Amino acid sequence: MLRIGTSDTRYQDVWIVIPAYREATVVGDVVAEVRAVFPHVVCVDDGSDDRTGAEALRAGAHVVTHPVNLGQGAAIQTGVEYARRQPGAAVFATFDADGQHRVADLVRMIDRLRASGVDLLVGTRFAGAASTTPPVKKAVLRAAARLSPRNRRLGLTDAHNGLRVFNRRVAEQLEITINGMGHASEFIALAHENHWRVGEEPVDIVYTDYSKSKGQPLLNGVNIVFDGLLRKRTTR
Repeated sequence: MLRIGTSDTRYQDVWIVIPAYREATVVGDVVAEVRAVFPHVVCVDDGSDDRTGAEALRAGAHVVTHPVNLGQGAAIQTGVEYARRQPGAAVFATFDADGQHRVADLVRMIDRLRASGVDLLVGTRFAGAASTTPPVKKAVLRAAARLSPRNRRLGLTDAHNGLRVFNRRVAEQLEITINGMGHASEFIALAHENHWRVGEEPVDIVYTDYSKSKGQPLLNGVNIVFDGLLRKRTTR
């Protein structure tokens, strides 16, 4: 097993983007766990008023700071722009800062991306084994996925999973304009518009008391649908 700080040399061309807002209590551990395998991590401190940036930096991440809170979509876009400028960067991933994602799933998705030739792999909580997602959150997210024609056409079952892996083509073409939680729908819209080859990978989400205390599943689900409809209207 790899120890913290002994990153796997197979992943020198991989950059992990971690958007973070007020995650000082957990982000250091998250960054350290990711860096046990992946040497290159960029954490975007999205205007936090705590030690989020400092803790991420101490754990070994590159840190980019927004002076004010802009939203997760903006943080992801900033992180991808930073990562795609780095020499040799070829594979990219988005990974949540609150401890919900597993590095084992990230490794499997990156290996599959390279082997399968797809451009974008999106994690899903709702394929394969029984989901551990809280019932209300599960119902809202599955409803949001079913309401999206693009999700249905691409065969995606999870409307808002922050664990994504993608290649250089996607990173170069990614231009997220929805700053808030609705960026997930925009990500899928860009996949459809740019004809990216898209796949889905079952993943486990770790729902801790900490992560559940921060969630607003019903509000976020409504925002996902609303922002997706708004983008559809403004891009006609």
